[in-house]
Amino acid sequence: MAFKLSVVIITFNEERNIGRCIDSVLPIADEILVVDSSSTDRTKDIAISKGARFVEHKFDGHIEQKNWARLQAQFEYVLSLDADEALTPELLESIKEVKKGANFQAYAMNRLTNYCGTWVHYSSWYPDVKIRLFTKESGEWGGRNPHDKYIMREGFKVGKLQGDLLHYSFYTRQDHLSQIEKFSSISAKAMYEKGTKGADIKKWYKAVARFIKIYLIHRGFLDGKAGFDIARFSAQAVYLKYTKLKKLNHGHSI
Repeated sequence: MAFKLSVVIITFNEERNIGRCIDSVLPIADEILVVDSSSTDRTKDIAISKGARFVEHKFDGHIEQKNWARLQAQFEYVLSLDADEALTPELLESIKEVKKGANFQAYAMNRLTNYCGTWVHYSSWYPDVKIRLFTKESGEWGGRNPHDKYIMREGFKVGKLQGDLLHYSFYTRQDHLSQIEKFSSISAKAMYEKGTKGADIKKWYKAVARFIKIYLIHRGFLDGKAGFDIARFSAQAVYLKYTKLKKLNHGHSI
């Protein structure tokens, strides 16, 4: 059965990305909904100028924001995107075909990431399969903040789309380091709330294991300098996350 599609995008200060994201979905979107958490840049003006419905909502976490946003969609089928993502022409055509008659309640797609100007095909970053097209009743966002994932309810099936979801992750290495600082705090707090212990030991062996996994097992070395930086910064993120968790477990703030 053919269906109409709501494209839902969550934003915060995304003037650099939101225009590209919206432009990529215009041929298949019956509604574009942007849910924003109090941006102070031109995100709102750009989104509205391109025909999006713009709603502001307090940010309580990536999972919480995406679950709230999907329920605001006008149509049952939702394509959930981050502002720094865009559809390739092949993925766009795949969605066009699915809209004519869906065989599944959800669809996954490969995500291809651009890291400081380099498309990353290894380093555990590709194919990075994500469920992003789904019916509102098929599941909900879960996982552990800030790393959300769409979790299907029992009885619903997932299909696979052709084409890549392009992810423009970091423009500079400093952008990556800034995100690590922010996300490591979010992750540490989430682990602390779950009662995670052993941070002092884990920060060492898990950091080393992360580097080996990305650079050697997942052949990050084939991505050149980008692969090496991804591996070492990812290891640093693990180390920092558990360092902050240790502080929280000892009653200190982070």
